[in-house]
Amino acid sequence: MRSILWGLAALFALLPFAAWWLVRGSLPTLDGRLDLAGLSAAVEVERDRDGVVTIDASNQSDAARALGYVHAQERYFEMDLMRRTAAGELAELLGPSMLKADRKHRIHRFRHRARLHSEAFAGGHAETLRAYTEGVNAGLAHLKVRPWPYLLLGQAPQPWQAEDSALAGYAMYVNLQDASNGREAALRSMRPHLPAAVFDLLMRDGTRWDAPMQGQARGDAVLPDADAVDLRKLPGPVRPRPAPIDSSGTPGSNNFAVAGALTSDGRAILADDMHSRLSVPNVWFRARLRYGHETGRVDVSGFTLPGLPVVIAGSNGKVAWGFTNGYADTLDWDPHCGGKEASSCAALLQRKPAVEIIRVKGRDPVVLRVLDDERGPLIDDAVGQPPMQLHWTAYRPEGLNLDLATLHHARDVREALSQARTVGLPTANLMLADRRGRIAWTLIGPTISAHDSSDCRWPGTERASSERAATKAGPDSSMQRNCPDASAEYAAPPSIPPFIPPFIIDPPDHRLWTANNRTLDAASLNRIGDGGYSHGARAGQIRDALQQRRTFAEPDLLAVQLDDRALMLTPWWELMQAQARRGRSDSALAAMAQAAARWEGRASADSVSYRLVRAWRLAVHARILDGLTAPAQARMKHRFVMPQLPQFEGVAWPLATAQPKHLLSRRYPSWEALFEDAAQEVRQELSGQGALAQRTWGERNTAAICHPLASAVPLLGKRLLCMPRDPLPGDSGMPRVQGPAFGATERMVVSPGHEDSGIAHMPGGQSGHVFSPFWGRGHDDWVQGRRSPFLPGPAVYSLVLTPERKL
Repeated sequence: MRSILWGLAALFALLPFAAWWLVRGSLPTLDGRLDLAGLSAAVEVERDRDGVVTIDASNQSDAARALGYVHAQERYFEMDLMRRTAAGELAELLGPSMLKADRKHRIHRFRHRARLHSEAFAGGHAETLRAYTEGVNAGLAHLKVRPWPYLLLGQAPQPWQAEDSALAGYAMYVNLQDASNGREAALRSMRPHLPAAVFDLLMRDGTRWDAPMQGQARGDAVLPDADAVDLRKLPGPVRPRPAPIDSSGTPGSNNFAVAGALTSDGRAILADDMHSRLSVPNVWFRARLRYGHETGRVDVSGFTLPGLPVVIAGSNGKVAWGFTNGYADTLDWDPHCGGKEASSCAALLQRKPAVEIIRVKGRDPVVLRVLDDERGPLIDDAVGQPPMQLHWTAYRPEGLNLDLATLHHARDVREALSQARTVGLPTANLMLADRRGRIAWTLIGPTISAHDSSDCRWPGTERASSERAATKAGPDSSMQRNCPDASAEYAAPPSIPPFIPPFIIDPPDHRLWTANNRTLDAASLNRIGDGGYSHGARAGQIRDALQQRRTFAEPDLLAVQLDDRALMLTPWWELMQAQARRGRSDSALAAMAQAAARWEGRASADSVSYRLVRAWRLAVHARILDGLTAPAQARMKHRFVMPQLPQFEGVAWPLATAQPKHLLSRRYPSWEALFEDAAQEVRQELSGQGALAQRTWGERNTAAICHPLASAVPLLGKRLLCMPRDPLPGDSGMPRVQGPAFGATERMVVSPGHEDSGIAHMPGGQSGHVFSPFWGRGHDDWVQGRRSPFLPGPAVYSLVLTPERKL
């Protein structure tokens, strides 16, 4: 027994060392020579001190094969999560907790569509895709031990398939667009229960902060008078307090450019920072690809997405490009397929449902039956509505392809604009700059055409009630546009009609900007639609910062990206102070106003005033919105869902300043009571943390950027698998959009032909391996906003991949 006990003790003492040895076994090979089947010639793979990769190859196919190899060695688990997210296959790897997410995504049948549209996805890049896929599987096979997350989960990684690269693209659709079309469904369901004047307010499509590149600011809403609506006379819900509103995960991507006329040496400069949920490692992977012969050599640097053989954003020495989400209207409910009408989908309703098997780790599989055709599935969870067919550009053959790779070869902005017309990806603002000093913008990716019979878009982009009355539009004019009669059936999915996307090239003031905002107006906007584009304050701040300078260099554009001035909140701070002076000295609002008396005007980590004013504004928004939707809440009860209303500032501000009694929520006897109740909520929320005067924004906006499995490792998971808990400046209403786990997944400032002066930031680091020398490297530069180079630094590691020798 003593011997057994000593043996067990020794075994347990050795377990940590065994685990350490196993985990280290999944580290990628960084130095030396290795055979890689399929190469036509040797490929050199260098890494700098941060793990940024440079691949030198003789042709594009070899470069793609080597990139796939590196992606798999550094990021295979993250690639697996991405394909499984889109396909609805996470529960098979992670267990029953992911079943809800799998059901939500499986209804789109993206794996089926990836197979169905495989030729359209590969297009003229089939050889590149094949080489990349084989490179991925070779990189996985060459690891001595399977990637460490699979050891933790007790699973074996499944090989990569060409269709999985399409799933990586579909995952971006899921991430960037409203995959359930929930906003549109929520608005549709509440419309019958609201007075027209109230619904028009909710549908407000702009504010005084608008900053489109085409057209003018919409301005804030014109408030209806008491004859049009009186909330005090309408029913309201029986609930203690309206649900809070937060904006920690709101859209945040920016891109902008200045032409050569505004620089000392004629260089055009492009800035791009894409935002989404932050994790360790980062979603992007930095790489430089050099391939081809001297006469047609490609040298492209930037940010790749593991899973795809393409530089998503970067520069090739002649042209630089970057993206922001376009927020076009790319999803619609087919009003003729579902509910009481089924005129356009008789064949669909007679179909046998597709059977989707969702495998669940440790449990029996779950069967999901989906009724769909090439146009989309019939969905039965539209809020308060009968089942309806969902149309989404992601379902179409044109919706996804690898044509972005053609930008690797673009020689100037005009050629890039031409090449971009065929690119299939989630609709995006493409910003371009070339080495001749020219800049351009266009919208790329598929949109729902006005000629498509599914394009009875709801809600539309009509203006508010006062403008509608002026044009004598009918009561349903905000519900749809001019729609042709639906055909009885479709023999094949509708293709996207010829569409010349809007573009701007060489603007007269030599400046271009986007920030997820409305960029267009009039007919162009009507064609693109409103997919929930962001509030215009951020775009306006970028535009004004660009217009205030006459000359630029790369650090000047980085300063705009890092701008955390709270311009939109300054009027709210003034309102808080004014309301506090008019009220009781012992009120919660007075206490908040005193704690926020010094207004720094920035979302700096040490600012108390920013935190308090921000929280109070959101609490006021919630109460105003609760009052406006009260009749719908009363009638719909548990079926009511509050929609996302990114332009609501244009309604809340005129209400908060004009304070009309007929538009005041029934919950409150006066506007003063509403403001005080909002202040009480904020004070109550913060009271457990200490004095109001010590509640800084950094305390609330503390980084929580972790590996997906951080919570699965007991005791040490969050210590080992998360980045430092840094207090972060910035927020959603300014260019420096940062939340605890949401923010810029990349920052790039680059001038084509001058990449050595470029700047790049990336949070979370390059590698997904906790023992890698690249774990978290570069993250602190991102936090601090320090200038770090766009191009890879000197090589620290060098790996030569050679063609497999034949016996």
